[in-house]
Amino acid sequence: MTMYYFLGSLFLLLLLLFKWWRGWTKMTRLPPGTMGWPLLGETLELIAAYKTTNPEPFTEKRQSRFGPVFKTHLLGKPTIYSTDSEVNKFVLQNEGRLFASSYPMSLEKILGKNSLLLTRGHLHKQLYSLTWSFVSSHVLKSHLMAEIEDIVCSTLSTWRNYIGQEQVIYVQDEAKKATFNVSVNQLLSTSVDAEWIEALRKEYLLLVEGFFSLPFNFPGTTYGRALQARSQITKRVTEVVNQRKALGNEGIGEYQDLLAAFLKQKLTDEQIVDMVISLLVAGYETTSMIITLAVKFLTDHSAVLEHLKAELNSIKNNKKSGDKLSWSDFKSMVFTQCVINETLRMGNMVGGVFRKALQDVDIQGFTIPKGWIVFASFRAVHLDEANFTDAHVFNPWRWLGCNASSNLNFKFTPFGGGPRFCPGHELARVQISVFLYYLLTQFSFALPLRTYMS
Repeated sequence: MTMYYFLGSLFLLLLLLFKWWRGWTKMTRLPPGTMGWPLLGETLELIAAYKTTNPEPFTEKRQSRFGPVFKTHLLGKPTIYSTDSEVNKFVLQNEGRLFASSYPMSLEKILGKNSLLLTRGHLHKQLYSLTWSFVSSHVLKSHLMAEIEDIVCSTLSTWRNYIGQEQVIYVQDEAKKATFNVSVNQLLSTSVDAEWIEALRKEYLLLVEGFFSLPFNFPGTTYGRALQARSQITKRVTEVVNQRKALGNEGIGEYQDLLAAFLKQKLTDEQIVDMVISLLVAGYETTSMIITLAVKFLTDHSAVLEHLKAELNSIKNNKKSGDKLSWSDFKSMVFTQCVINETLRMGNMVGGVFRKALQDVDIQGFTIPKGWIVFASFRAVHLDEANFTDAHVFNPWRWLGCNASSNLNFKFTPFGGGPRFCPGHELARVQISVFLYYLLTQFSFALPLRTYMS
């Protein structure tokens, strides 16, 4: 009798699960697509694709079968996957009305619920405004660009020790050191020393590995190590926060960094830690990867490299020895920005964004049900032949005379769009420009990257 009861219950459970699953797939006016396995959906296929050198097949396979907008099931959520620039524009511009920022719980545990990526409403506006005030054009022009230049020069100065030696330099590691130091300087200024920064950076290497991993918090797993790193980073940052608080209001006022601004705004320790963690990730991981990809593309395209070197050497030749780069120098780097745009387009460090439908939303003849996730893919739009001729060809000249800051009607969105447009977009461009300037005017190189005096 017990066995019959068990089998009957199992059959009923499977029947309910089947009906529940069919309810998703038969919902009226959903775009075409497949939901994959129950619970897991198509998550494993997505993660497997991102672990390869070419993550595009996950999207391209479904685009060719279902069109530019299709349904799927990712990271535990039924999802509308958009590779259509018009749909993406609609989603991004209706942030806070029809859609809200929404990311998997696994990512929230790494970044923290108070990160700029995950906060909403008044708190997001407050944190966004604070962040922007420290990376605006005015701040970059007045002092931040000079600080970036000092950090980049300090990083590259160590390369001179390897001139003439068979020493390979890993550009990504060097770029990460520079961008991480810039981010720490903005957030914590002189509160910490070089040893503390390097220890923190090593923890960050473990933390960012957890972004695209299965969210299994077991010892030895990538995600488990990421959460452990998050715990260590939290301890380190909390110590700095407590040290600042012990100084009192007058002591806090002596510092001109984001931590001081957070404390003046009476943010909680949890909010401060989450913001520091998320802003370090934003300013460190993406910018350093774009620098690395830019160097890789330049070594693969000699004509681009020579054209860029000519522009940067022209700026150098008009300066006296020891003179720093000026804001007008940065603004004169026209072709440099073309190279950066093309690297951003092809590199697609931010593959897309997740949004949650706050109500049933009708668009282009189909319905996005309330509670469903929308993934607006930037990567697919950037590599769409309908948007960019020879989209898989690295061609910086396509950007000459083009105002990329206009987002090209949301066909070019490396920094997102709408109310969550990246506040540090110009900071990133300055860092990349300064790095390329000193790399190309002071060194010549070949892959694997061995440096020679230029």
